Amino acid sequence: MSDALILGIESSCDETAAAVVRAGEQVISNVVASQFATHQPYGGVVPELASREHLRAVLPVVRQALAEAGTSYESLDAIAVTQGPGLAGALLVGISYAKSLAYALDKPLIAVNHLEGHIHAVLLEERRKGNHELRFPVLALVVSGGHTHLYLAEQKGNGWTYENIGRTRDDAAGEAFDKVAKLLGLGYPGGPVIDRLSKHGNPRAVLFNPAQIKHPDRRSGSRQFLGQRFDFSYSGIKTAVLRYVETNGLRASVLARQQSLAGIAKPSLEDYLANCDTQTLDLIASFQRSLVEDLVGKTLAAAEATEAAMLFVTGGVAANQELRVRFEQDSAEAGLPVFFPSRQLSTDNAAMIAAAAYPKFLSRDFAAMDFSADAGLILR
Repeated sequence: MSDALILGIESSCDETAAAVVRAGEQVISNVVASQFATHQPYGGVVPELASREHLRAVLPVVRQALAEAGTSYESLDAIAVTQGPGLAGALLVGISYAKSLAYALDKPLIAVNHLEGHIHAVLLEERRKGNHELRFPVLALVVSGGHTHLYLAEQKGNGWTYENIGRTRDDAAGEAFDKVAKLLGLGYPGGPVIDRLSKHGNPRAVLFNPAQIKHPDRRSGSRQFLGQRFDFSYSGIKTAVLRYVETNGLRASVLARQQSLAGIAKPSLEDYLANCDTQTLDLIASFQRSLVEDLVGKTLAAAEATEAAMLFVTGGVAANQELRVRFEQDSAEAGLPVFFPSRQLSTDNAAMIAAAAYPKFLSRDFAAMDFSADAGLILR
């Protein structure tokens, strides 16, 4: 059925989402309920609270997605849901609801890897533009608060196969953004704030040395290209920022900024700038420059080693303006086409889950009713 209507459900972390997508490329509705207000006081996602918020939101979010799509439960051809990776309790909420819905409606149930969803967000974006041209192999950088992975993708039948050729050894890039923002008293989530403030500082003011990964990753069984893997590490730069704050006597200004911003419900850029001195803005800009250069440099090195024909950059951090500009500039110099999802499709959403489910629908790759959440699900 080429015009299959699939309901996607996403609950892997702190956003409850539902979407209706036709034929893997036409987004009819895409609803996201954010838990930002719930987790902001804690400076990060609290798993137990996330699960409870998903329980409250999943039914109204699905109903809203169907209402905006102007369709009914009975008109759906399949139900797709995120199986993992993610927070186990959060995943179970979406999976339990999807199972109940599929059973009650007697509809096929499709389990989707969250990381593959992010990759299909790029395809979804390009198909919406009318671009159906693909050349393989595709190198995909999935970079978000919980993930920093490089996948070499090939097409096999209706679906894709994936080989992981790089991953973070510790903090994900988005996690480093959030932790550094918290360290500097900028609140949560930190990535968007750092991106906006970095334009007001000197990106060369503070030198951060890139992480040198000298030992092999014993957890990785994948082959090497040109004698190397392309792994990332961001715990070191987070520690370097902490040391800079301590050695330059910035702790008092960090506490003052934290207290000042805590009294503002939704701080504007002007509020942040009013509470940041030149030294702090230079530190922010230098941190972002270093992290972006590492992401871009290793990804393009991997693309050259694997002879990739196309590059996808996706995930929440793909919304970062400096990251997009650097990838576009450096990829153009390398003669490598690079594609991003829209900012709306960069962060967690259910449209990407429904889109990733479509090839599985065509192959009749349906999930059994006894499948469960897999917090560490591997993409293959």
